[in-house]
Amino acid sequence: MYTERASRLAGAVVWTNVPSGPGTVRVLPDGCMDLLWHEGRLLVAGPDTRAYVAEGVPGRWAGVRLRPGTAPALLGVPAHELRDRRAGLADLWPAARVRRLAARVNAAADPADALEHLALDLAARTGPPDPLLGRIVAALAAGRPVAETADALGVGARLLHRRSLAAFGYGPKTLARVLRLQRALALARDGVPLAETAVRAGFADQAHLARDVRELTGLPPRRLLG
Repeated sequence: MYTERASRLAGAVVWTNVPSGPGTVRVLPDGCMDLLWHEGRLLVAGPDTRAYVAEGVPGRWAGVRLRPGTAPALLGVPAHELRDRRAGLADLWPAARVRRLAARVNAAADPADALEHLALDLAARTGPPDPLLGRIVAALAAGRPVAETADALGVGARLLHRRSLAAFGYGPKTLARVLRLQRALALARDGVPLAETAVRAGFADQAHLARDVRELTGLPPRRLLG
């Protein structure tokens, strides 16, 4: 059973999942990174360029899904180093520190709450995120072209690409594509027909939408939504 709620950390989501049995888990790319807890271990889910597909792992999961661009500052690791990866936090930080943090989360009545506290502590230590990153996400999420976004923000294309790799894990064109996918899925799940969804989400046509959905998720739109 999966549940989620808004976090006290701005833009983040706290979630828990207890798989009901064996089966395939498909995590769709959304530009986010997650701080994870699973049966006593702390992990990090990097930004995905394609759907992450794995067989259901038994046991309880908890996570804090961090909005695009915020995790690298908290973790001290550029996002592109974690692209398409699930890594133990001990692979990124000193093992002794991770053991102390894991013990704190393991001792909590609710690991998800403890994980949220950990994320809040990290955010307090690192300070507010660079506002430029939020402006990049907002522009691309609204469907603005990459070149137009760079001009509007007063940064060159090369600088925008470098900042995007470090903050989001991939360049702005890939980020725009992932955010467009999320726009389309939100519309389709609200009952908007696929042809209209394609136009409103910024695709050339429904065939373009279908190709992108299949490439990014591994499934055709109707099967994915079904």
